[in-house]
Amino acid sequence: MTVNPPISEAPGGAAPAGHVYVLDDDEQLCQSLAWLLESVHIRTECFTDADSFLAAFDPDRSACLVLDVRMPHMGGFQVQEFLKARDAVLPVVFVSAHGDIRMSVRALQQGAVDFLEKPYDPQHMVEAVQNALDLARERYAERADRHAVHSRLAPLSPREREILRLVMAGRPSKSIARELAISVKTVDVHRARIREKTGAESLGALIGDMLRCGLGQSEV
Repeated sequence: MTVNPPISEAPGGAAPAGHVYVLDDDEQLCQSLAWLLESVHIRTECFTDADSFLAAFDPDRSACLVLDVRMPHMGGFQVQEFLKARDAVLPVVFVSAHGDIRMSVRALQQGAVDFLEKPYDPQHMVEAVQNALDLARERYAERADRHAVHSRLAPLSPREREILRLVMAGRPSKSIARELAISVKTVDVHRARIREKTGAESLGALIGDMLRCGLGQSEV
């Protein structure tokens, strides 16, 4: 079930400071947390069950998730694992009324940004969410960069990808030509086509863009 208060406007009609999903089976807590976050102009969507959240979750929206550990049917750790299995980059802030050190360590080891015990301090919660939103903006920007580089690589032929991988490995044209049993001139033609298709000034610049996005030879 979705539970949401009216959305407040940021000062001067500015865009909200971020978007937060809240998933907690305690409807009253959801409402209270939503009002707290809306008071600092953070747009909030609240859900009291995992199915409703997962149906509404937009993987392309920069956001974070405040997630209760213990819920019926599908608990917080299961939700976190579900999202990770789908390569979601959504930062998670866990909350629990029954937290312990082992639980908090597990949450953080699996990539949670923070773990807060209920009842949590409102200021601490706001700070945890703001940190998660900062991380979300970084992650979504990095993912957008990776998608952009993948799009640039998409037109390459299998042979061009093979040559690009060898260039990434530091191999000069003569060495590539010997390995592939083709002429150096043919290698250079392929290198020129790679630059043309990807819009790169040089293969070095293209490889630099790939490495900054965390793309290695295996992903060419």
